[in-house]
Amino acid sequence: MNISQQFAPPFKLVSSFFISALLMFFISIALLFTFDITLLHTQSTMVLSWVHLYLLGFVMMSIFASMAQLLPVVLEVEHFSIDLYYVVNPLLFIGTVLIFLGFYKYPILLSYGGVIVFISFFIFLFESFLTIKKVEKLNFLSSTVFVANIFLFLGLVVAILLSFVYTGALDFDLKALMLSHIYLVFVGYLGITIISMSYILIPMFWLSHSFNNIYLKIAFYKISIGVVLVVFSQLIDISFFKYFGYLEVLLGFIFYIYQLYLIFKTKVRKQKDIYYLYIVFAVISFILALILSCFYFVYLNDYILSVAGFVFLIGFLSPIITAHLYKIVPFLVWFHRFSSLVGKQKVPMLADMVPIKSSNFGFGFYLIGFILSLVALTFSSDILFKSAVSFLFIGAFFILKDVFYIINFKG
Repeated sequence: MNISQQFAPPFKLVSSFFISALLMFFISIALLFTFDITLLHTQSTMVLSWVHLYLLGFVMMSIFASMAQLLPVVLEVEHFSIDLYYVVNPLLFIGTVLIFLGFYKYPILLSYGGVIVFISFFIFLFESFLTIKKVEKLNFLSSTVFVANIFLFLGLVVAILLSFVYTGALDFDLKALMLSHIYLVFVGYLGITIISMSYILIPMFWLSHSFNNIYLKIAFYKISIGVVLVVFSQLIDISFFKYFGYLEVLLGFIFYIYQLYLIFKTKVRKQKDIYYLYIVFAVISFILALILSCFYFVYLNDYILSVAGFVFLIGFLSPIITAHLYKIVPFLVWFHRFSSLVGKQKVPMLADMVPIKSSNFGFGFYLIGFILSLVALTFSSDILFKSAVSFLFIGAFFILKDVFYIINFKG
């Protein structure tokens, strides 16, 4: 796509999002030391506080940074007002901390944190919808962005209701609201955003060509229908719609995995760099999470579902975001710091900006930690889980160090 360079947001804006996200990621991994895995299957305050810190602080912050950079590419238009992103970052950071503290110890802070996060998300959605409005004709990828943002908005409305129900200010069906919130934000927004963005980025970084994208479209439609059915079932209390929605979401993700397989088969780049390692790790973990989710519906064991969630968060989301950090951040730094010097003096290659040994160490420690954590969860061994977290923590430290090294790279 021929995108004007003036469409690119300022480097300091995007880098501030990535720095905030990585700090939240590092803190989230450190907090795993405080987990009692015997309580993992319960909705304990520690689990709820950690999940929101990880998802809002790390995952959503990373996605917002990526959308600031990629939205013009997907839509082929300039941002309506990129300056609005300067407000989103601090509000989301403050709101996330308040929600974390609210779930952890001070429930009254949930309402305040929820409202602040809602405002930050609303500003992001406001800017995104007005940017989409500038598109003369929606294509498939821009349609996925539009639908994902609708799910996010509805999920935020439900989240505000949840925060007031949790503090006792309102009286609604907590379980129905929780399930609707999870599917609107976790599956609807996050799921669709990841499959659409990875469809752009993975073929670009792997140099994949001439593959059929019909399976991505099927995945998008099935996931969207599944989310609508699950949420609708909570309004009218009909189990058939709920379970049919579950099936649609599962089939949608299976089609997405098959689409990734086709992209892998047609890739030109053969080098197994750090990006390749993290992507393969993420996809295998995603498959494992889906399998565990299926076992949950067979045995109806909440612990299995909790392990599936752990695999999805730590084994899929972290690696797939980390993989793209090792590609996106070097490009942003190079474009900001060295592009104007091309033809005037020797400039580094993108590959020169990534510390190979350090990134491989980080990957190795994180992978070992993840595998050990699965063994610990299988045997409910708290001691082994703490040992696993030690490896995850070292891996997270290397990732944090590497990204800061790239951001400060001078050549």
